[in-house]
Amino acid sequence: MPIKLEDRKWGMGNYFALWMGSVHNVPAYITIGGFFALGLSVGQVFWSIILAAFILGAILSIGGHAGTKYGVPTTMLLKTSFGTRGSMVPGVIRGVIAAIMWFGFQTYAGSLAVTILIGKLWPVYLTLGGDWNFFGLSLPGLISFLLFWAVNVMFVYGGMGILGKFTKILSPIIYIVFGGMAIWAINLAGGITPIIQYVPKGIEGNALLVFLGCVSALLATWAAPAVSISDFTREAVSQKVQTVGQIAGILLSYLLFAFASIAVIIGSEIAFGTPIWNVLDVVEKFDSKFAIAVSVLTICLATLSVNITGNIVPAGYQLASLFPKKLTFKSGAFIAALVGIIIMPWKLMENSTSIFLFLGVIGGLLSPVLGIMLSHYFVVAKKRIDMNGLYGSSNSYSYQNGFNMQAIITLIIASVISLIGQFVPVFKPLYDMSFFTGTIIAFILYSLIAKKTISNPLEDEIS
Repeated sequence: MPIKLEDRKWGMGNYFALWMGSVHNVPAYITIGGFFALGLSVGQVFWSIILAAFILGAILSIGGHAGTKYGVPTTMLLKTSFGTRGSMVPGVIRGVIAAIMWFGFQTYAGSLAVTILIGKLWPVYLTLGGDWNFFGLSLPGLISFLLFWAVNVMFVYGGMGILGKFTKILSPIIYIVFGGMAIWAINLAGGITPIIQYVPKGIEGNALLVFLGCVSALLATWAAPAVSISDFTREAVSQKVQTVGQIAGILLSYLLFAFASIAVIIGSEIAFGTPIWNVLDVVEKFDSKFAIAVSVLTICLATLSVNITGNIVPAGYQLASLFPKKLTFKSGAFIAALVGIIIMPWKLMENSTSIFLFLGVIGGLLSPVLGIMLSHYFVVAKKRIDMNGLYGSSNSYSYQNGFNMQAIITLIIASVISLIGQFVPVFKPLYDMSFFTGTIIAFILYSLIAKKTISNPLEDEIS
């Protein structure tokens, strides 16, 4: 049910803190490492991060308007644009496909931290199995992956309350750890000047397209939260609160992230003479076992928090809703976790640019959903939602047998255009910028075909 205005408690500080703890994570640092691997300079990387932050802040605040105005969750908001039954389609994309892909990727990232910690405490661990591998994953890597995977599943089955208590103190610890890593890297590099004066290898191809592709990749890491933002903004006491809180939180967090990520990645490369695109490789080079332990545990806990609440829980609920007679939330979550192993997520971190394949797919699948949602609410419905039709019996959002075919067709077309570049080289720029491609095409196409065929609902604002 919608949250009434008098029952809401989130102020600016809540939104500011919400995103501060979400910016600094292993995939984000690996993405920035990939930017440098593509040949971007320090200045280009910095401005790509800041531009992405401005766009992201705008998307989150604008996309969260309906949640604040009506107090509705994302699942109900999807019904207004895709239909009562059609909403399952974007629900599966977000709650199953994207969530499972992210779960596998985050689990592997966390397992790398586990390998580092065990290897420092017990060096023999790193040599177990010799040259044996499981589809490219060494025995120590496989053991660490399964261990961290099991911890994720255990929390789902009985430790959600404990995890919630830990996550309350995560944000300051994350900033201490990554801030300390940045200071350490700057000292190793001989100060901030060598980092600023770093000379990249140079961009191959069209520099503007590569730059925009990097901005798109960074935005793609937020594609799922952007689609689900109403789940957070429905708690806001006002539009001003969620808008200012989100934009300020995102901009400041990414400003600090820009300095920290550039310092860590380039400072380490200058100090050790080889590019270090994975932030976990930086942790491994710490001299102090205590520093390694604190850093690894922080990274693991942060990864657990994001992975469980943002990936495995939505996947479990979505699968349970698709097969209510056969699956419960926990059995759905376990199946999702198993699929997270089957997709072999370690293949996505084989080199510094392989993450762009993953982000391209995520952006291509979820960005059209975002474009359709924004178009329907702002252009077609003119910021109106028929609450009686959504929660009552008027069937305003049943469309054709529960499906809004304009939205489904738009989703298919925009997704195909976004992803086709992975298979047809001439369209590769569209794939490299899949977040922009999917969002813009879906927004424009849906606006054109739906505005003429779908009537505006009567406004029935939550009170």
